[in-house]
Amino acid sequence: MNFIYNILVHIAYGIIHFLSLFNQKLQLFIKGRKETFKKLSVIQSTDKTIWIHTASLGEFEQGRPIIESLKNTYPTHKIIVTFFSPSGYEIRKNYALADVICYLPFDTKKNMQNFVRAIQPELAIIVKYEFWPNLLSQLKKEGIKTILVSGIFREKQLFFKPYGKWMRSFLTAFDHLFVQNENSKKLLNTINYNNVTVSGDTRFDRVYEILQQDNTLDFINEFKYNTYTVVAGSTWKEGEELLVNYINEHASENEKFIIAPHTINSKKINELRNSILKKTILYSERNQVDLKEYQVFIIDTIGLLTKVYSYANAAYVGGGLLTGLHNILEPATFGIPVVFGGNNYTKFQEANDLIRLKGSKAITNQHEFNSIFTTLKQDVNVRTTMGKTCGDYVKNNTGATQLILNYINNLFQ
Repeated sequence: MNFIYNILVHIAYGIIHFLSLFNQKLQLFIKGRKETFKKLSVIQSTDKTIWIHTASLGEFEQGRPIIESLKNTYPTHKIIVTFFSPSGYEIRKNYALADVICYLPFDTKKNMQNFVRAIQPELAIIVKYEFWPNLLSQLKKEGIKTILVSGIFREKQLFFKPYGKWMRSFLTAFDHLFVQNENSKKLLNTINYNNVTVSGDTRFDRVYEILQQDNTLDFINEFKYNTYTVVAGSTWKEGEELLVNYINEHASENEKFIIAPHTINSKKINELRNSILKKTILYSERNQVDLKEYQVFIIDTIGLLTKVYSYANAAYVGGGLLTGLHNILEPATFGIPVVFGGNNYTKFQEANDLIRLKGSKAITNQHEFNSIFTTLKQDVNVRTTMGKTCGDYVKNNTGATQLILNYINNLFQ
């Protein structure tokens, strides 16, 4: 099976390389990996290193509280952070607390031999669910302590199929798995993997810390002007169509909207702006106007959304309709109701929980979208109750980071 896998990996790389000729994101995927070993050349054989791998931006946010705690506790260690996806790397490539940030090489046997030997980490931390066979084999071969954090497992995964023995074998590379829920632990126990702790999700620690930072944005204060405001974050076209229809057809004059699209593309931003009939301004134009005179504010830049959520009375989070759901914990931590797409969210534990607790609402069509946002605007009691449920949920689920750090500290003693 290893032989077949390695052939398929090379074929897949060739296909991606070809497709990159026509796709900008895949161009970043290929080009970025050409720089990996050059970036790693700053690591010396005498350096003590800790390596954290995150697939994309969401997983980085899960790993971030661990990275920051490790940097504080072990300041002489060099921190290496890798990404699989350009969506994470391009946004966090200048993250200050990592000594090296680069792409994870494609999972060929030779790449992973060179990669692991180049960094020689005292500890490897993989976030959530990146199970690359050649990488895990090399970590085990080199005897490197390896843990999974914020892991989540489901019955449909290959590990738990009768024909999944080959993939199950790679789990032995992990010294310990910290998982998000009891069901993940039970599934691992069924395949005789018992070095498992239910720690919860480290993202709760990350988003709860946001409450302690200064979230002030003067230009948002000016725009909001003490008016009821909906923040729509990480939006995709399918969700924007519902939102724009609501703004055009149902929104009152004393109701404002801030939209932060997932993709910052000038053509798409202009299309979105032109579809809105209410007075609309872009972030890039904010210094030229009296912001309080506008009803819709489009954030055509990155890096502001978390602070923008602090000004919301209610939030819509993109994804969940046609794509995977984006981070609903960031708005939830501010104690506001969170609405998201209802077609593709069940893989996200926090979404299931907040639906069950009635702090969030999943929508699938225009009628449902209009109904919930009309209710949230008009009924302060509903809005307050849902918001409190969201805020309490985040606060009550913190603590995963400290549990994992206790384990790591014991390893280093």
